Amino acid sequence: MADKQTLLDALAPMLTLAQTLDLQQAAAARATLAAAFPVDGEAWQSIKALFVEGRTAGWLCDREHGGVRFSRVQKGPGFSIDAVHMNAPGPGHTHGKGEIDLCFVVDGDARFDGQPEGFVVYPPGSWHVPTVSGGVMDILYFLPDAAITFEDKPRAG
Repeated sequence: MADKQTLLDALAPMLTLAQTLDLQQAAAARATLAAAFPVDGEAWQSIKALFVEGRTAGWLCDREHGGVRFSRVQKGPGFSIDAVHMNAPGPGHTHGKGEIDLCFVVDGDARFDGQPEGFVVYPPGSWHVPTVSGGVMDILYFLPDAAITFEDKPRAG
């Protein structure tokens, strides 16, 4: 039976690569991650299966707010990792040091912020309201140094 440590062990190669990426270059970071961990690859499919197993068993996404289910997988050092199960908008926030999202379709033609299953990368200082449309997604959020500020709108710059 899988647990958080099993999931973290499966994520270790991805986290090692993520630590080398310049998130200021979000498109390049996304391309590097997608090439190393393709959606149809063994590592990707294993992590997706572990997420589903964890959510079903109740050790992932065991809390709920506003219709979004979530939990913390790891809190730094390095990246904090949050797990989210959603089919609607979540809370607006700013990524102090960027954000890497690993998105898995659960149902329908789900999209995360308009993007299909796969990686979504946001640069440092970016703001968004995370939104799943067209179905349901499981998402792992990787936040460098847990740098995130929840706020309803972007800060005036």
